[in-house]
Amino acid sequence: MSGENEKPSLVYGEIKDNQNVLDLEKITIMKSAVDSEDVPMEHKIRLNQNGDDTNQTIKLYKRRWFIVLLFSSYSLCNSFQWIQYGIINNIFMRFYGVESFTIDWMSMIYMLTYIPFIFPVTWLLDKKGLRVIALVATAMNCAGTWIKVTSVRPNLFAVTMLGQFCCSLAQVFILGMPSKIASVWFGSEEVSTACSIGVFGNQLGIAIGFLVPPILVPNVEDMDQLAYHISIMFYITAGVATLLFLLVVMVFQERPELPPTQAQATARCISPEQYSYTASILRLLRNKPFLLLILTYGLNVGCFYAVGTLLNRMIIEHYPGEELNAGRIGLTIIIAGMVGSLICGIWLDRTKTYKQTTLTVYLMSFVGMLVYAFTLSLGHLWVVFLTAGALGFFMTGYLPLGFEFGVELTYPECEGTSSGLLNCSAQVFGIMFTICQGKIIDNYGTLAGNIFLCVFLFIGSVLTVLGQKPKRVPSGGPRTQFEKHCARLC
Repeated sequence: MSGENEKPSLVYGEIKDNQNVLDLEKITIMKSAVDSEDVPMEHKIRLNQNGDDTNQTIKLYKRRWFIVLLFSSYSLCNSFQWIQYGIINNIFMRFYGVESFTIDWMSMIYMLTYIPFIFPVTWLLDKKGLRVIALVATAMNCAGTWIKVTSVRPNLFAVTMLGQFCCSLAQVFILGMPSKIASVWFGSEEVSTACSIGVFGNQLGIAIGFLVPPILVPNVEDMDQLAYHISIMFYITAGVATLLFLLVVMVFQERPELPPTQAQATARCISPEQYSYTASILRLLRNKPFLLLILTYGLNVGCFYAVGTLLNRMIIEHYPGEELNAGRIGLTIIIAGMVGSLICGIWLDRTKTYKQTTLTVYLMSFVGMLVYAFTLSLGHLWVVFLTAGALGFFMTGYLPLGFEFGVELTYPECEGTSSGLLNCSAQVFGIMFTICQGKIIDNYGTLAGNIFLCVFLFIGSVLTVLGQKPKRVPSGGPRTQFEKHCARLC
């Protein structure tokens, strides 16, 4: 075209992958003047899609922090319940009259439920958005907590399992959201930090799950007193879950009025009719670097799930009667991991060195697991605290790294889809590792069980090293390069 009808040239290029990624055609991003100086961190850009020019303002809202903190809070409430049975495994065994492996399933049900439900939930996230997913998650979590309140009798184990199933179903609506919230609400220099805060809530919930149940439910002999202590724990959880559900109903917002980044402004130009969830899944499954990340992420996080689920059994075997310290060791693992998560998130925002950071953290997770395995039986709890903290710093700190690296490798695919696939892998490996390590501990002891996990962390480290060779872009992933290109224009 020429003359007055001539359209601006394409600055980012056509995104092509067979039938074009998300059927996105030419999108032009142009620099224009900022009309208002009193609005911080705001730019105007011009988008061109299929020949139509539209003005779009980029803006960061202060309430983005409230949104991510509210999400982090209800994620905390849900993840607390993942481990609340396992960390006092021996107490619930006695109260309900079931085997240790049956109580292990109270944690593994979280992993099992995730696998078949993640794909329909991810589709729902793509079609209905963040608010609908948040409402369903908090409603299911709230319902599960009140079902548990009614289950505090030795013959009602099936009822407490039903309550745990409801909470595990809520988890499916939670785990894939951190990267989605980060990209929808936060600027390009904040996404890794925001994602870390989202994962932070999940980790803090697990930490409280390790610490609080041994305090609220002491190992008393009288069954009536034991039932009273268990009911107190369930009532507190139900009250918190109800409050968070009401907060989400009243204040949780779908997305900001104006997009926070050029990438989000571009994404908003894509009509729902142009997006195919099935095609997106197929493109991800053809993305070889992402497939390798799915495998390595599953191995690492699966080991973490196994350690968390079986921690009570491992500590009690070497330190009888130390249920409270078993919870404190679990707390140490998670607190150290939260510090690691935040440090990694800030580091990634500053450097965008996804591959190098992921490799370093993975190798240190393997070393930490090896040291923990050989020091657990030394007879000194303070040594276990130190080695468990070092293990948690790297192993738990890897969680947000995997999310953000996955988004980088798969942009412009939906963040919820890539996160869902990563979590699905983690749940599969988590179930396998928990069952296998539990059987190995029963037959050969804790050292053999922990060496079993070390072997797979070593395999994951090797695969992560191999994944460093193919470099798709010089620094970061396609999303990072896109943001840098837009930044030069603005």
